[in-house]
Formats: sequence, C-alpha cells, structure tokens
Amino acid sequence: MAIIKSVRGFTPKIGKDCFIADNAVIVGDVVIGDGCSIWFGAVIRGDVNSIRIGNHVNIQDGAVLHTLYEKSTIELGDYVSVGHNVTIHGAKVKDYALVGMGSTVLDYAVVGEGAIVAAGALVLSKTEIEPNTIWAGVPAKFVKQMEEKQSKEINQRIAHNYEMYAGWYKDEND
Repeated sequence: MAIIKSVRGFTPKIGKDCFIADNAVIVGDVVIGDGCSIWFGAVIRGDVNSIRIGNHVNIQDGAVLHTLYEKSTIELGDYVSVGHNVTIHGAKVKDYALVGMGSTVLDYAVVGEGAIVAAGALVLSKTEIEPNTIWAGVPAKFVKQMEEKQSKEINQRIAHNYEMYAGWYKDEND
C-alpha cells in the first residue's frame, strides 16, 4: 500500500482513476489530478510547500518532487511525463512536456508546453525552456526547435502509453 501521509495540517488530494504504486510516497500539500499514474518508488513530498499535478500526468519510477520551504512550488500541467529517476525541485512543467530519465529540473525553472528535457540533463534554477524545444546536457542547453506537430506526436504518445500501462495494474488488482 502506498504511503499517503498528512503533515503540517495538509493531506494529499488524489483525483479519480489514478494508479498509485504500492511503494510510492505522497506527503503533505499535494494535489493530483484525474487519470494520473505515480509509479514505484516515486516520492512526492509536499511538506515544505505546495505541489500541484494536472490531469493524466505520469511520474515514473524513482522520481522525486520537492520544493524550497515557503519559496518555490511545483506545478505540472496536464499530460506531463516525468521519467524514471527524475528530480523536480520547485519548478513548473507545462502541458505535454517530457522530462527525460535521470534529469534534474531546479527551482523556478519553467519547462514550456510540449518541450523535451533530454535524459540526464540538468536544468538550472530560473531557466526558461521555450515550448516545443529540446534541451540537453549539464547544464542543459537549447538543442533544437521542433515542429509543434512532431512535439505533440512524441509527447502525447508517451503520456497516453502510461495511461495504458497504469490500466494493466488496475485490472490486476480489482
């Protein structure tokens, strides 16, 4: 059973039709939209400030979401994909963006709609990533602009696939 814990008077709110893995941890001032999937070993720790997660977001295995005390917050739009072992610390990630495996997005950074943060990238604090662009490296730098259609195709496929994967687990446990 997942650890869902109140702290400082805040109890996580989880939308309908979500898959929460058995060993996921969700703490404090966290609001998760409908149709989301929170995968094995993910930690969403809203103990020091708020974390808001849109609809149909997938937070994959080993990801950590946290903020700065009374300063930064996390806002994830709809259909965001947060890859395996990603750290998001006090940043905003807009609709249909993808944060690739093992990457880190630091406080006050903004990942634009449909953007891709490549695997292993380090997005420094206050970086603004434009919509439909790819950023990679340590620190992350602009790589290329994508056609909006291409961006949507890639990011929507991944987001929708994770809804399908989550369904497999719901079916097994009903």
